[in-house]
Amino acid sequence: MPKMKTHRGAAKRFRLTAGGKIIRAKAFKSHILEKKSPKRKRNYRQPGEIAQADRKVVARLLGLR
Repeated sequence: MPKMKTHRGAAKRFRLTAGGKIIRAKAFKSHILEKKSPKRKRNYRQPGEIAQADRKVVARLLGLR
């Protein structure tokens, strides 16, 4: 069997925490920022955890399972 390759697009978008959670960057931060409140924009800087429904797929792309 050949080695499993990491999906490079996924590797650039997701990272793993020490506890094994998969972290992602938040969306909606790039444009149309005038109408968004400072609090909302500040919150976009914090990383988010991926949804339960996506964990299996993303883990496979990252070559974890």
